[in-house]
Amino acid sequence: MNSIEGRVLTPEGWLDGRLVFDERVQRIEADAGVRSDRLVLPGFIDLHVHGAAGVDIMQGGDAATTVARAHARHGTTALLGTTMTAHASDIERALRGLSGAIAAKADDGARVLGVHLEGPFISPHRLGAQPALTVPATLEAVQRLHAIAPLRVLTLAPEMPGHLELIPALAAMSIRVQLGHSSGSYEDGVAALAAGAAGFTHLFNGMSGLHHREPGMVGAALAHAEYAELIPDLEHVAPGAMRAAMRAIPRLYAITDATAATGMPDGEYALGSQRVYKCAGCVRLGGSKGSLAGSALTMDQALRNLVGLGEDLALASQRCSRFPADYLGLADRGRIAPGAWADLVVLDEALQPLQVFSEGRAISPDNKL
Repeated sequence: MNSIEGRVLTPEGWLDGRLVFDERVQRIEADAGVRSDRLVLPGFIDLHVHGAAGVDIMQGGDAATTVARAHARHGTTALLGTTMTAHASDIERALRGLSGAIAAKADDGARVLGVHLEGPFISPHRLGAQPALTVPATLEAVQRLHAIAPLRVLTLAPEMPGHLELIPALAAMSIRVQLGHSSGSYEDGVAALAAGAAGFTHLFNGMSGLHHREPGMVGAALAHAEYAELIPDLEHVAPGAMRAAMRAIPRLYAITDATAATGMPDGEYALGSQRVYKCAGCVRLGGSKGSLAGSALTMDQALRNLVGLGEDLALASQRCSRFPADYLGLADRGRIAPGAWADLVVLDEALQPLQVFSEGRAISPDNKL
């Protein structure tokens, strides 16, 4: 049995005391005498991760395990391995590698909860950093991929032929359908939500923007969404737009969209079949002036960026833990409560990780290695 003392963020609010846990949280003991400069938060949950430590999920094999280890050192205790648009054989290879990581219990990494399939069912007109290998979605294609590794989230462009009609069947498979990489209109977004779509992929990026006479996919999200992803690296989305989304969307949650460049020096890295370049903290196609291509963000930095914008720490924590857990329907993750998995990150007053626990297993944070 393990214990941590500090200022613990519980679903009911902050509590000075002691947290007792093994794989799961056993109890929380109030004690006003404990040191309160140590902040105990739920471990971060990142639902959009392409890579880290020089490794890309699309490589397959044990790539996902390496990625999960790297992100755990920044407080991420659970994640979805995220694919790129690619030929079917390449996606299947990546899913076979992810399947092994999902089934395994990584002793020194984040739990891989499943797959976020980002492409190939997207618009060829809103590729972003995705290669031009898009295809229309079919139920048979999704079922084939789902049989290799569990698809928890699937990004599609709802305006593509047949996609709107497919959404109810995907939702019935417990796949969270997200709207993204889309040129669709506001009306397309609203219709997709009515059909069972649940969220939006990296809000503002890779979708039709907000105009007062053409609200676009962004307008559909701001007006109607309960959940949406946001990349809070202060590069993908301007602070003013971030604040607007945080006000408008009740359960807006943070993702990293992290690439193989995360945790690595400046240089060239793989993002699926694309070559991307990390320079000055940004990841881009075609060098320092190319379009953004994922990020080098970690979830602890995402939390600090949200707080730096004026967000209350407890709400910022929910955006990094509770809301993504709720989005996947996971009542035993993303919160510190008896019976929940002991996924924990202990921070100092500067919000730097001091300790990380994934399902009760201690992991050395990056700044302590």
